Amino acid sequence: MQKIFLIDVNLPRFFSLWNTVEYIHQYDLGDEWSDTEIWKFAESENLTIITKDSDFSSRILLHNPPPKVIHIKVGNMKMKQFHEILNKLWPQVIELNKDFKLINVFSDRIEGVK
Repeated sequence: MQKIFLIDVNLPRFFSLWNTVEYIHQYDLGDEWSDTEIWKFAESENLTIITKDSDFSSRILLHNPPPKVIHIKVGNMKMKQFHEILNKLWPQVIELNKDFKLINVFSDRIEGVK
């Protein structure tokens, strides 16, 4: 199976939900990459960027995929709570990612932008 998702350096590297061959963490590519380098890599590999960085969600609004962006907007919280929220919402996020170029993930809802 090929890589589908690129996890930005600002998200946990070791997270069981993302511990499959479909996911690659930016740390494994080079944790010093600029946003532009990340964007270009994700674009060339047809990946979806998973991030907490609003720069990527702003950029996708002005472009067409690839890449797509999943913007996690849950704020600061304990890691346990972060895991619980994402584990609950992730199946729906993955489903929406098929049809939307931007998915905004909040602690209580998910929004898709075409």
